[in-house]
Amino acid sequence: MSQLLLKGGHVIDPAAGIDATLDVLVDDKTIAAIGPDLSAQGASATIIDCRDRLVLPGLIDTHAHVYQYVTGRFGLNADQCGVQSGVTTLVDQGGASCITVPGFRHFVAEPAATRVLSFMSAYLVGGLEGHFYPDLYRPDCLDAGATVKSALANPDIVKGIKAHAEIGGFARWGLDVMKIASKIGRDADLPVYIHFGQLWPKPESGGLAVNPDSIFNQVIETLKPGDILAHPFSRHPGGFVEQNGKLHPLVHEAIARGLKVDVGHGSHFSFKTARVVLDSGVIPDTLGADMHGYNTHVPAPAGTPDSHPDEEHSFLGRTQFSLVSAMTSMLTLGLPLNHIVAMATCNAAKMIGMENEIGALKVGGVADISVLEDRRGRWVLEDNEGTQAVTDRMLTPFFCLRDGVRHDANSPTLPLARAA
Repeated sequence: MSQLLLKGGHVIDPAAGIDATLDVLVDDKTIAAIGPDLSAQGASATIIDCRDRLVLPGLIDTHAHVYQYVTGRFGLNADQCGVQSGVTTLVDQGGASCITVPGFRHFVAEPAATRVLSFMSAYLVGGLEGHFYPDLYRPDCLDAGATVKSALANPDIVKGIKAHAEIGGFARWGLDVMKIASKIGRDADLPVYIHFGQLWPKPESGGLAVNPDSIFNQVIETLKPGDILAHPFSRHPGGFVEQNGKLHPLVHEAIARGLKVDVGHGSHFSFKTARVVLDSGVIPDTLGADMHGYNTHVPAPAGTPDSHPDEEHSFLGRTQFSLVSAMTSMLTLGLPLNHIVAMATCNAAKMIGMENEIGALKVGGVADISVLEDRRGRWVLEDNEGTQAVTDRMLTPFFCLRDGVRHDANSPTLPLARAA
């Protein structure tokens, strides 16, 4: 049994209503105490100075792509995106399918120091090369019964279903795929996470005529409370913001029906779109980084595609970013820090049905804790449209405790701040 004392940090735990300078004492894998002026006991105790740093419940990234190697260049290393980036839990979005979830468990989730979960793909092929080949995602490439069976057999890992609602798919098969994905979610009693914004190009010949602004209203009619609408800040058409630059008129109604909103940041994040959405009164519930091998500086496996739609305007090519840098983007947009922390902790835990296990600092609970640097100055942020924003506050990961074990934030995918 060893003790760690996180001393004098700015502790924020929205689930418990904590926002104060406090100490956190960890005994082995468990949070032993939270309060002012705590003392560690025993010769083996370690005291870590957390003054001027944020001490948070272990961060949860709701949108990761970490089925490494199986999904080709698309899947990143789980621990680089996870504990080495200050994040204790990752939710892989659509990498594994009913066919490949056993491999995801054995080769990704079990070996990782990070807690790795899955929103399993509604499609039999899962996330191969980042859904690069659209014909693999047509209606007859889904098997609702098999996917439900797999989800119910793997409840410890599978926490939801991933599907896509975008122009290229609608031009090929209309609403059919979304209807099947929604049935899977209902039959498995799991949330469905919906990608909005164009992913596949329209067919070169034939295909259905698609008005991008009609996709949102068609899709929400198929969904149930608790399902998740992703990418509200996307620069791509066919999502939250219509072609006229205004919020889709049914967004507020969708939220009133109990649908949730996740910022899958990714390489299509737009400050301009975000401004429209936020100024319309829509505040997202959760936050995911949406890092993958086509929008991040990582070596490309031999023989994989040379390019991908996500590279087109991906931060002047490929760059480094993380869940914590996405939190800085949210600060720059004016969201309150407490809400941003909730997006990446208690709200995310509720999204995956684990609010009684993670997402909060509970005495007697698991010692999943993220410690961030909270710096003041002037830095330039840039989205993939080339829009720049200047921020006076920069969050960066320092280290995290995952199940009581310390992991320093040393991932090669972490970004370098650009001074203004």
